[in-house]
Amino acid sequence: MVIQQPSNQIKLTNVSLVRLKKGKKRFEIACYKNKVLEWRSGIETDLDNVLQIPSVFLNVSKGQTAPSAELAKAFGKDTSTDDMILEILRKGELQVGEKERTAQLERVHNEVVSMVASKLVDPRTKRVYTSGMIEKALDMLSSMAHQHQHQQDKDKDKDNTGGGGGGTPATGEAGESKARPLPTWTGVATTKSAKSQALDAMRALIAHQPIPVARARMRLRITCPTSVLKQAVKAPKVVAAEGDGGGGVAGEQKAPGTVKDKILSFIEQVEAQDVMGSEWEIVGFVEPGAFKGLSDFVGGETKGQGRVEVLDMAVTHEE
Repeated sequence: MVIQQPSNQIKLTNVSLVRLKKGKKRFEIACYKNKVLEWRSGIETDLDNVLQIPSVFLNVSKGQTAPSAELAKAFGKDTSTDDMILEILRKGELQVGEKERTAQLERVHNEVVSMVASKLVDPRTKRVYTSGMIEKALDMLSSMAHQHQHQQDKDKDKDNTGGGGGGTPATGEAGESKARPLPTWTGVATTKSAKSQALDAMRALIAHQPIPVARARMRLRITCPTSVLKQAVKAPKVVAAEGDGGGGVAGEQKAPGTVKDKILSFIEQVEAQDVMGSEWEIVGFVEPGAFKGLSDFVGGETKGQGRVEVLDMAVTHEE
């Protein structure tokens, strides 16, 4: 016996939904799990491998397809079904199940911890920490951040119920400390890339030091023509202060040494240096934060003749 179902009722299982609200209506498409992210990142290009069925729905879970009149009203009557699907794929919100969300969060968390562990070292021994130690340190920061937020909420409630009698410190040291809060860490999220979250985590660890940490140094090779090494560094021009009525004459500060002195000031530890013909070469270790300043200085002072070459992004000593 054949059971007749309404023609617009399509039952689908094991799907990922992409949902877009347009023209006061919510439209959905049914996709294979994990394929939406692959399509958005360019890994998957064949729509047949992304869509379970090439139709637009009002409600996938009920198998209710969108009427043509509703689609024409929302997307325009000249828009093809394929173009509607592509717009939903590009702009729609991916609906993720609880198990998928947990797995995705765990994957991002592991990526962040791995990145942080490869970039931070114990400043005394220059050795890397295990992923487990980094994870515990981040958990401590997350707990601290949540406690601090809870305390702030309690204080705010007190102020609201107490009529605001405590006043608001707008100036002085309290105001200054508020202007530059320390970086915080509250845990990973699936809405940001693992790389950007790893940078946030490193900033918070370095600022709070739940365990002694520092950025692993970069190993660089700097080459520079010997003809410019003994030249005085071009000092920045400074404008005369308020005593001259704000329109003072621009002058120059005393030069802070030679080009070679300035380059050496960026380098924490020299591994080797040599003169080969008309070029001076030095290999050494530099803090990551100093890399841009060093690169800009060498490029500017040598007018493009000098070079800064990265030999190792993060030098560590492993057990």
